[in-house]
Amino acid sequence: MLFVVNTVFAQDKTVANKLVQFSGIVKDADSNMVVPYVTITNISNRGQKYAANYQGFFSFVVNPGDTVIFSAVGFTSKTLVLPKNIADNKYTAMVQIKSEIMYLKTVRVNPWATVEEFNKDFLSLKIADDDMAIAKKNLSRQSINGMKLTLPRDGQEVANSNYRYNFDRMMNVNMRQTNPLLNPFAWGRLMQEIFNGDKARNAEQ
Repeated sequence: MLFVVNTVFAQDKTVANKLVQFSGIVKDADSNMVVPYVTITNISNRGQKYAANYQGFFSFVVNPGDTVIFSAVGFTSKTLVLPKNIADNKYTAMVQIKSEIMYLKTVRVNPWATVEEFNKDFLSLKIADDDMAIAKKNLSRQSINGMKLTLPRDGQEVANSNYRYNFDRMMNVNMRQTNPLLNPFAWGRLMQEIFNGDKARNAEQ
């Protein structure tokens, strides 16, 4: 009996002192996507903490039979107990954790503190015009007359005005009106009309 007890104790001591390289990948159980930066806690080794990388990969040293907890924000924590009998000095596992679903209470947002404030704001509410009403208002005679006085002319309108002005100058280049005070023929006709008027008055007398 002493020999058997000593053998079992020696085996337990050997298992407890054996070191194993524990490696693996953490994935989402629903989408099978890797979960980055998962916190891994070995509660059997005084709560030693480790972290997976951005690809969900982890690797650290454990003892056979250690209890390891995987936790991440938005996921349910998972506890994994390593086997006590590990033949090799390394152990790999693919750990799957599930998304944590949290049900929040319904929140009602009331912009008015009292019913009186709501009634006051509702009565003073100005309803915006629809597209048809806005179009009719913009095309009214009063609106167009106001825009004619305030809106500046655009480039196309200025170009059209210059074109018409140059065209009129070109067409009327030979039809310029001279000043009649500088026309000697006009002065001659005026003097002739005066003389004729004097002769008509003398004949009547």
